[in-house]
Amino acid sequence: MHLTDEERKIGKDNYDRVIGTTRRDFFKDLGGAGLVTGAAAGAYYFGYKETIGGDRLRVGVIGTGDEGNVLIGALNPEYIEVKAIADPRPYSQHRAFHGDQYSPSAAKARKGLMAVYGWKSEDEAKKNVDVYADYKELLERDDIEAVIIATPLFLHDVVAIDAMRSGKHVLTEKLMAHSVRQCKEMARVAEKENKLLATGHQRHYSILYANAVDTIRRGVIGDIHHIRAQWHRGNLPGNDSWRPDLPTEMLTPSQISAAERKAKANGGAAGLQAWRDEYHMLRELVKWQAQLSKLKNDSKAKESDILAWERKVAQKEAQMDDYGLDATNYGYREYQVPEGEYVCSPIEEMIRWRLWDRTGGGLMAELGSHQLDASGIFISSQFDGKTKVRPLTVTAVGGRHIFPPNRDVDDHVYCTYEYPGRGYFEDNDPKTEQVADENKKVVVTYSSINGNGYGGYGEVVLGTEGTLILEREQETLLFGTRGTSTKVSVNKENALTDSYETGGAAVAQSVGQLASADVSRGYTEEIEHWAWCIRNGEPASTLHCNPKVALADAVIALVSNQAIREKTRIDFDPEWFDPNSDAVPEGPAPKKADDIKVSVT
Repeated sequence: MHLTDEERKIGKDNYDRVIGTTRRDFFKDLGGAGLVTGAAAGAYYFGYKETIGGDRLRVGVIGTGDEGNVLIGALNPEYIEVKAIADPRPYSQHRAFHGDQYSPSAAKARKGLMAVYGWKSEDEAKKNVDVYADYKELLERDDIEAVIIATPLFLHDVVAIDAMRSGKHVLTEKLMAHSVRQCKEMARVAEKENKLLATGHQRHYSILYANAVDTIRRGVIGDIHHIRAQWHRGNLPGNDSWRPDLPTEMLTPSQISAAERKAKANGGAAGLQAWRDEYHMLRELVKWQAQLSKLKNDSKAKESDILAWERKVAQKEAQMDDYGLDATNYGYREYQVPEGEYVCSPIEEMIRWRLWDRTGGGLMAELGSHQLDASGIFISSQFDGKTKVRPLTVTAVGGRHIFPPNRDVDDHVYCTYEYPGRGYFEDNDPKTEQVADENKKVVVTYSSINGNGYGGYGEVVLGTEGTLILEREQETLLFGTRGTSTKVSVNKENALTDSYETGGAAVAQSVGQLASADVSRGYTEEIEHWAWCIRNGEPASTLHCNPKVALADAVIALVSNQAIREKTRIDFDPEWFDPNSDAVPEGPAPKKADDIKVSVT
């Protein structure tokens, strides 16, 4: 977070030394077994098989936009056979096959089906994967056993319930749903239809976070008394990742020049700028086409550079193909922002769905839910068993501090939670729900802002004997605070040391290969485990983020939004976290499984 290079090195060295019985020995065992690829690490660590016996799970992917493409990029072909995709946008369909070629980092995260399965062309890929605009056509396929859902949030319950009633198992992106009622109804349908319903809070499948939990459980940092989490972004007006360009009609360069002259004549400099903002995507396409033409005419140009620009231009052209799509056919509509005169068109609501309360859940749903999920996992690790403890209260504020009134959602949120800590419950057992000492609480503070990216994102876990920092889902750092503990001491450099052996040298090369590999964020492992559980007939409780766990994560995020809207402190009702209870924090009560009828609202 806010650390010098020297502090970061100390924190990293401390963690590498102190967790000798977990991560280091895990890597040593893995290397000794000859499993030196990251692909095998998740299965080995979380206790499922590295293959499912050649009988791959036949899957459809519904929603292939930004997050859907991340999930496609995380697929392990040994587990998953994608039979079809469904998305109404030509742009999303294109990226589903080709990946995201706009930058190296985007291409790495969103590889596309062709790269995942080794298909050489889109034609070859489409011989294996069918494409639908309407997801209901995909659900009619008897050869598809399960679906991965990465639609906008307001469609999660609709698509998931339709899928389970069509006989499909489901893995849906987070949040579980747009309301607590919808989450409970999804859980009830899953139970009635006997389908596995998983939700994509991938930190449950992160080896990095699992090792951090083990470190906490072993008492290395003492008792947790505070967690500070944040997700800060320099996501400013004019460069807002949640407000991508909208497609416009295609114009030739001469038509663009004529339109610019007309816009300036009618509206002056402001009119010209407004036109350029609206047609930014088209103007960028024209520039890219010119760059590609220049490279093709340059005898010294590298083939790799030409290919890269061909892919970028093809992706931009596919993005322009969204123009003219009737988004009202897929549940989107025109909307006027209550504050001001901004009117959002159906296609804008489809593409910029994260900006509207009707279709998204704002910062708490998209970002905060991950980190409150992690905070709950850390706090729960101090209790016996596998019970995930619930927060007691939330106090929150937020607002649209830097953006104009062209959205509903807040661009800054700040939340404070009270959780039970060690000693809060009798016998340190949350299942008793008998309070022993109400002073034994853990306070969690969370902030998500768009105005400044200083500090990035991560969690700082403060205990009585040390501090654990998890940064960007990529690195864990450990710092001591005072005195000594059972196996850990603090030296003059504030570095924790221990007496663990460094491990044998026989597998040093294998361990090095694993330790230097990119840290998995857990997407691959969550999909692998879901597929493995389906193939092996495992109960829903085997899933790390089963409906009960996912419901809890949704309750926290959605009630936080409620606290911001109502400008009040809210006490969490334990009944909200029970899928079988009809209690909800707001809105209508959930229905019984047989009475549930889903529709886009």
